[in-house]
Amino acid sequence: MEDSDHGLDRIDVQILDLLQRDGRLPNTKLAEAVSLSPTAVLARVQRLTREQYILGYEARLNPRKLRAGLLVFVEVLLDRTTPNVFNEFKAAIAVRPEIMECHMVAGGFDYLLKTRHHDMEAYREFAGRVLWELPGIRETRTFAVMEEVKDSMRLDIRPGRVLD
Repeated sequence: MEDSDHGLDRIDVQILDLLQRDGRLPNTKLAEAVSLSPTAVLARVQRLTREQYILGYEARLNPRKLRAGLLVFVEVLLDRTTPNVFNEFKAAIAVRPEIMECHMVAGGFDYLLKTRHHDMEAYREFAGRVLWELPGIRETRTFAVMEEVKDSMRLDIRPGRVLD
């Protein structure tokens, strides 16, 4: 096996690429695609999972069909940047299902939130009832998405990029 600094060889990268395209790909099809036995592929997938290259599997749902068609990004500026304010804010964010992602960022604000709502009225209710009640918030800026041009969770793991 040709190990890289990442602990991955060409076949591991192929497996990861195939699984991120279709997490429901049967082991037999995966084995066929990488020219290994199903047993060998299963062992590799188990190792990739154990080593946390694979974090889990989930279905991609259609937000429009599930009354969550409005995507809103929110910049959050905290009033103080102390560990206890950060920890309180993160704990409050973790339990909010409307907040899909929360990223601490460098720049002119502290956090970037990705939220989903039924419509603008639902977002306004969320902003008034939840957002402004989060601990430590001094200021927010809201960006309602008019068109989702690209929405992907796939990582660029082409062999030359990962194995070099």
